[in-house]
Amino acid sequence: MSIRTVAIVGCGIGRSHIVEGYLPHADKFKVAAICDLNEQRLAAVGDEFGIERRTTSFAELLADDTIDIIDICTPPGIHLEQVVAALAAGKHVVCEKPLTGSLAGVDTIMEAERNAKGVLMPIFQYRYGDGIQKAKRIIDAGIAGKAYTASVETFWLRKPEYYAVPWRGKWATELGGVLVTHALHLHDMLMHLMGPAARVFGRVATRVNDIEVEDCASASLLMENGAFVSLSCTLGSQEQMSRLRLHFENVTFESTHEPYTPGKDPWKIIAANDDVQEKIDRVVGDWQPVAPRFTTQMGQFHAFLSGQGPLPVTTTDARRALELVTAIYQSSDSGAEVPLPVGPDSPKYADWRARTK
Repeated sequence: MSIRTVAIVGCGIGRSHIVEGYLPHADKFKVAAICDLNEQRLAAVGDEFGIERRTTSFAELLADDTIDIIDICTPPGIHLEQVVAALAAGKHVVCEKPLTGSLAGVDTIMEAERNAKGVLMPIFQYRYGDGIQKAKRIIDAGIAGKAYTASVETFWLRKPEYYAVPWRGKWATELGGVLVTHALHLHDMLMHLMGPAARVFGRVATRVNDIEVEDCASASLLMENGAFVSLSCTLGSQEQMSRLRLHFENVTFESTHEPYTPGKDPWKIIAANDDVQEKIDRVVGDWQPVAPRFTTQMGQFHAFLSGQGPLPVTTTDARRALELVTAIYQSSDSGAEVPLPVGPDSPKYADWRARTK
């Protein structure tokens, strides 16, 4: 098994990638370099994990043939240019969400990826954990049956000190608010389990903090499979929680309410009757634990690079999540329901920050 060398660019969330993603797989990855413009943070993370190579130069890492993977954990406003540059340099790329700030940007990245030697894996670490993976196995086995309705709630708390970080809360650098930076995780989980949306009506507002971007949003979705879904998110909840509740013909699923690990057990898996329960027991009876968040996503990424499994999260997955964001922003501006797919004719395709009122 070959060990892949990694350079972390951005030592904020990048530290979590090291702790949860790479250290548990020390036989698969080596964090060979870290990069950050904040030299104090660069030194702190380097000292903590014994990483000797530290640089403030992204270009230096791109030119280094000993680096296999560039892991981009920088502010969202520069993801697009860094992803494209890393792919052009022949690297495999991991990129934190949001991948970029428009569907046009995602399409630019997808074109770059088609011509690249390496692959891109966007981060959607909330897909991993025993709870969501059991639900996924049951649904994929056909046991759940017809999808009826679902509700998805991202109720988090962000106070003014959170926005003291200069790039947060601004359209130019964070690219969006609760829909883009926070609820994107839960909305991806929904579509991972229930499939894509077909029509979207949404509203967004800034009600909690003195910032540019939205911190409250709600949306009503008609899914391609006919199910109705309600989304609700705020950064003003005094009790933080993340919750998915999905109702199918034969099974109801409800996630744990843990705000930042909703994929973990215990999930409620409520069978319609004893026959359904027996089928569920057969499907998950040989269950092997699935580590949450980055641990499993990075492990599956290495398996893909070694030819032993599919790419766990694709650029298409990231595009689907950002298409939903685009549709909610467009609907909120226009007051009208938005059909999907969202294409170049949308006023939000090139930049969802463009106002259409």
